[in-house]
Amino acid sequence: MQALFGAEFFPLTLGLMGLMMGSFLNVVIHRLPRMLEREWRAQCAELQGESLPEEEVFNLAAPRSRCPHCGHLISAWENIPVISYLFLRGKCKSCRAPISLRYPLIELAAAALGVAAACHFGAGWQAAGAALLLWALLALAMIDLDTQLLPDSITLPLVWLGLLFNLSGQFVSLSDAVIGAAAGYLTLWSVYWAFKLATGKEGMGYGDFKLLAALGAWMGWLMLPVIVLISSLVGAAIGIGLIVFTRHGRNVPIPFGPYLAIAGVIALFWGKNLNHLYLSAIG
Repeated sequence: MQALFGAEFFPLTLGLMGLMMGSFLNVVIHRLPRMLEREWRAQCAELQGESLPEEEVFNLAAPRSRCPHCGHLISAWENIPVISYLFLRGKCKSCRAPISLRYPLIELAAAALGVAAACHFGAGWQAAGAALLLWALLALAMIDLDTQLLPDSITLPLVWLGLLFNLSGQFVSLSDAVIGAAAGYLTLWSVYWAFKLATGKEGMGYGDFKLLAALGAWMGWLMLPVIVLISSLVGAAIGIGLIVFTRHGRNVPIPFGPYLAIAGVIALFWGKNLNHLYLSAIG
């Protein structure tokens, strides 16, 4: 890895890759839930012996991106991360409708996460793996915020990638990673069933179990208490803030995936220090 990129340029390399990945993540965040909805409708229709009207091909590659207001097809130069947004002054070239600020912010966030991974872990496969994990967490957090879904097509590959990276002990030993994946899933699975048996309601979705399993596969079982504690604290603080300041209904579900993602980022960079402080405090 060092021979390919050079240690001194590695943060810049991952930052530029992050910008490009951020542009791709914008597509994933927007399209993947809609792709899943189409798939579910098709499966339901098949089970009921019905046929759906033929629809336009819709996946991550087709159709080309277009303005939702006027249908203007986005050209390659209009799709350069961040730069195109600034050049177009945040408006569609054709109809001048505003383009959401969220697109460049996600691109910048992906770039910042890539640079942070390179600076923290140094040039090597560990930093590359950390960047992949961080970019996946960014996509999952945004999808969950939008739709309250954590797609299996991201969470499950993330579990296997974590185990594969830890075959050579990039973050933790393989045994710690396997136990982390299993314990991560079973921890929230147990919370889910305890809450459901006590209240008759579902407190979280199965996607949360799989996301915590993925974090356990990457960072090992010892990091799970830190992740669960941080995600619970962040979730409680934001949830109370939403209820108090935005009059968010108490019965309106709040997705837990973004809090797990935030906790995963914190644990990846500072989890060992936090664990050490905790063990020192109780010791």
